Amino acid sequence: MSAPQYEVYALKYAHHERSARDNFIGGDPHDAPMPLDYFVWLLRSAERTLVVDTGFSAAVAAKRGREHLRCPAEGLALLGVDAREVRDVVITHLHYDHVGNFELFPAATFHLQDLEMRYATGRHMAHEIFRGAFEVEDVVGMVRSVYAGRVRFHDGDAEIAPGVSLHLIGGHTMGLQVVRVATRRGRVVLASDASHFYANMEQERPFPIVYSLGDMVAGYRRLRELADSPAHIVPGHDPLVMARYPAPGPELEGIAVRLDTTPRG
Repeated sequence: MSAPQYEVYALKYAHHERSARDNFIGGDPHDAPMPLDYFVWLLRSAERTLVVDTGFSAAVAAKRGREHLRCPAEGLALLGVDAREVRDVVITHLHYDHVGNFELFPAATFHLQDLEMRYATGRHMAHEIFRGAFEVEDVVGMVRSVYAGRVRFHDGDAEIAPGVSLHLIGGHTMGLQVVRVATRRGRVVLASDASHFYANMEQERPFPIVYSLGDMVAGYRRLRELADSPAHIVPGHDPLVMARYPAPGPELEGIAVRLDTTPRG
């Protein structure tokens, strides 16, 4: 029996103006503007709905100097999804922009790598260079979710539903995982922060927030192995995603794009 095919959406919820020098180890000689977009992702088939990552709140955006456009739950509602009813949420890693707002998903089981919880609660967090991209209340909240029986841990690669699998990459954090999903155009890989931009993986120029540089660079090859083609890899923060994929409808222009269609360019 073949796996179901999923609709896959990227929903933009925040933005940050920055320069190219901030997005590559060693900077960038051109130093042109190279902003970040922030996304959560929706996977939907006839049988189930899954959400990948939960974003951050307006309060955290103000604290960190980001432009908050909308609550991710509001974006999901525009696609007919009630965050309060979602049963499965993949947390690619525990950085502030991927696990904030978890409390808006009260019915969900959170899928997380063993190594990511170890990283976020262990000795590395004694150092600002590693803990700077975490919000302690998000991490504590996820620990509380463990005690509530709402976290499903994974030790490496795992299939969590027919046609949806998780793959441990590491690099950016110790337990970063990516999501591979079966769609009408083939197997799409949501890279999350395994590659913030297309340029990180295409030019092998890593993003500067990193736990293991070796694992990050090896992860670019792993992304290509997992996807049906390089065009099936979707980076985690690149504004080009909004340009290369179509909106689901005119009312969602600039808010959401559909990733199970062939990209432009």
